[in-house]
Amino acid sequence: MSQDAGAADAEGSVTARRDGAILRLTLDRPQRRNSLTHLMIDTMIGELTRAAADDSLRAIHLSGAGGDFCAGADWVSTNSGTATRPRTGNLVRSIPHAAHRVIELVHGIQLPVVCSVRGWAVGMGCNLALAADFTVAATDAVFWEPFVQRGFSPDSGATWLLPRLVGVARARRMLLLGEKVRGADAADWGLIHRAVDPADLDDAAEQLLGRLTTGPTVAIGMAKQALNYAQHASLSESLTQELFNLELSSRTLDFKEGLDAFRQRRDPDFRGR
Repeated sequence: MSQDAGAADAEGSVTARRDGAILRLTLDRPQRRNSLTHLMIDTMIGELTRAAADDSLRAIHLSGAGGDFCAGADWVSTNSGTATRPRTGNLVRSIPHAAHRVIELVHGIQLPVVCSVRGWAVGMGCNLALAADFTVAATDAVFWEPFVQRGFSPDSGATWLLPRLVGVARARRMLLLGEKVRGADAADWGLIHRAVDPADLDDAAEQLLGRLTTGPTVAIGMAKQALNYAQHASLSESLTQELFNLELSSRTLDFKEGLDAFRQRRDPDFRGR
């Protein structure tokens, strides 16, 4: 292997591919279980930011190359070879614009995000899967939040995502005790959308993406935004937000198509407009 090729493997990459109305993002560092480097995180931020403004997209698919989804942030690689110790506050300054920004984009982008998980989903990799709208996992996949076992407190949204998905008691089991959760149990807990036989994972994700990409994209995005907003709002505030979203979605061509299809007793042909 050449020196340049070795350096590229060390840095890893995120492959972005347009597949019709789907943006497919693949974490591509299988020799390190797709653990995330600074370059990979920066690439994801760029791709998701561009996707947010792309009216031709209707869904995003997030997956990992090889046998694992993501082993989290590569702290060893990203902190090795540092000539000088970063000054105090380095993490507070940098992480909100890197790892945390990825979680915010996946969670908040007004496009449905489907995540496929096989093998390990660890730390930030676990939280990426939890931030997606629909995560489909192999029954033998493993979700793990090992922050405390490594001697530091959780980050990348773990303390916000987990209690909302599975409750505080189970969040404690994962965050304070480091309990590993298999894909089948993750689905039973409500941690993820669905667990399937490993051989059926790709088909299950594609079926879900097919449903989402033929749906009313604006209305789906508005519903996602309202769900997220309601997590920290009162009922009155949520009702007001729903009104604004309804005003916007009812002006779309898909709204008109939905009404026409209802009147004509046929399936709607939504175009995402």
